[in-house]
Amino acid sequence: MRSVSSAYVERASQLPGAVVWTRGSAGHSGDGEAASVLPDGCMDLLWTEGRLLVSGPDTAAYRPGPGERGLWVGVRFPPGIAPTLLGVPAHQLRDRRVGLADLWPASRTRRFAERVDRAPDPAAALEELALRLAADAPPPDPLLRAVVASLEAGRSVTATAGSVSLGTRQLHRRSLTAFGYGPKTLARVLRLQRALALARAGVPFAETAARTGFADQAHLARDVRELTGEPLTDLAGR
Repeated sequence: MRSVSSAYVERASQLPGAVVWTRGSAGHSGDGEAASVLPDGCMDLLWTEGRLLVSGPDTAAYRPGPGERGLWVGVRFPPGIAPTLLGVPAHQLRDRRVGLADLWPASRTRRFAERVDRAPDPAAALEELALRLAADAPPPDPLLRAVVASLEAGRSVTATAGSVSLGTRQLHRRSLTAFGYGPKTLARVLRLQRALALARAGVPFAETAARTGFADQAHLARDVRELTGEPLTDLAGR
């Protein structure tokens, strides 16, 4: 989950690979629409006053509505990590924002929400919750990290499956649980993020397309539009 606006701040988390972010401010309704949240293969634990939610993996851009103004804090987990911590398969949350009380006992969720509500620094309190969940969960599966690394490097699904000693069907099933969608979709989302990073760094679009595995600049622009609903030129300028 990635959003870019003047009210958005993020930092690296103490949880390896995770990011802690804040958007908006308490008691502030906002002067305009928040920027779209683009697909990135991640899941987020979210807090806004009195509420804890989970943001599932997106297959398209998510546009916050008027009811999502004010202060929001999140911990963005790297691909494949959140399902083990939260105890729910990622595919059940794909393209959804779900109250944590719908996944956990209400009393447990309420205790955690009240703890973050009372904290002088909600971001630090939410991060502490994420660290506690990680401490109580099994360690991250190295196979999942290897899958993400292989797909981020631009390797095919078949080559990725072979590199972790799985058949393509086995890899697909494991990916649905861990990432929320199959490896082909995950590879496409990760490629989108690699391309946007290069374009935002000033790399020409044609070179960006070549370096990230697109057939040409037109293919890059088309894929960006399909996944985000926005032109490449607009997103590259943020």
